[in-house]
Amino acid sequence: MTDTKKYGFTTSILHSDRQKPIEHGSLHKPVHTSVTFGYRDARQLAEVFQGKQPGYRYGRQGNPTVSALEDKITRMEQGLATICFSTGMAAIGAVVQALLRQGDHVVSSGFLFGNTNSLWQTVSGLGVDVALVDATDVKNVEAALTPKTRLVFVETIANPRTQVADLKRIGQLCRDRGILYVVDNTMTSPYLFRPKMVGASLVVNALTKSIGGHGNALGGSLTDTGLFDWTRFPNILDTYKRYIPGQWGMAQVRAKSLRDFGAALGPEAAHHIAVGAETMALRMERECANALALARMLEADDRVAAVHYPGLASHPQHKLATDLFAGYGSLFSFELKDGIDCFDYLNRLRLGIPASNLGDTRTLVIPVAHTIFYEMGLERRTSMGIAESLIRVSVGIEDSVDLLEDFRQALDG
Repeated sequence: MTDTKKYGFTTSILHSDRQKPIEHGSLHKPVHTSVTFGYRDARQLAEVFQGKQPGYRYGRQGNPTVSALEDKITRMEQGLATICFSTGMAAIGAVVQALLRQGDHVVSSGFLFGNTNSLWQTVSGLGVDVALVDATDVKNVEAALTPKTRLVFVETIANPRTQVADLKRIGQLCRDRGILYVVDNTMTSPYLFRPKMVGASLVVNALTKSIGGHGNALGGSLTDTGLFDWTRFPNILDTYKRYIPGQWGMAQVRAKSLRDFGAALGPEAAHHIAVGAETMALRMERECANALALARMLEADDRVAAVHYPGLASHPQHKLATDLFAGYGSLFSFELKDGIDCFDYLNRLRLGIPASNLGDTRTLVIPVAHTIFYEMGLERRTSMGIAESLIRVSVGIEDSVDLLEDFRQALDG
């Protein structure tokens, strides 16, 4: 059996399943479709339910195929433990549902994925106060803290305007104050960035995106980096304090969000994601190179009003992104100059597909203000810097020359 601890990123993922006994010498963890797990000894079943020995209870709380994926994600993020969920939003929702209470306070980046923004609006209506701030400067986060602040939430690179959070200094602030620091790593992926390096307590990944990478399975994950002292968190129930303190947070999340709320990842989806993850590094390198080439071409065209991509020297956080990330990501957005209709432009593309996913092998494009950010209204979009002509591009692995020609001919049209 291969010891993956001494190997690189991709080698470790490829051989991860074989770190534990695997049926019939299979190279992939098989897809276990059973939702129930029987025991020969009823006492053993009771001990599994009581957490006295490892084992599976019911498919909603754990499954061997899903566990194998959780091990992969933990390895990628160099964390302590991971829980997988049915979607990325379910992973974020698990933090809210399992760890926050009425009267708590949250500080979040104001530059957010549209659905996360909507979630915070829902949370605000349930008695949790949420302050949205410009997280590109730690001073804004610090100014928003209150004695009731339970967590700080940021995305590594904002979707879709690509603002980069002041990740390292926010991490130091949270460490100093004993505040839970939650970082959504979806836009960078564990290949380009590990939030643990900036002091993140919990790391969110939408597995649907770059980790799965093929647009064929929904999933999300939450990883405990092992850096947070759960004895300082006031919302842990006594039930979960029977474990060692480092396990308190994830024990409560697994029980409250999987057992009670039911946001479990299915084994078939877990298998698709695990197989897709094997080529993540190869895909990300190609996608990042394509994104940079395409962003540079569009920035140089006088028919384009603005291009937002951390890889460009013109980006406000270009230096910060260069210092933090191994690459600038596969997503950027751009604005067309007045007089060029964004819908007409998108309809002239031959390779770019109008679609709402990102991190796919294919290049996907979407008119942001009219679709995924339409519901939040003009005022909120304006506060986030989202122009009405903004087009988001999730760059795929196509041949670079073909992509450049396609986006160029659409402008010429």
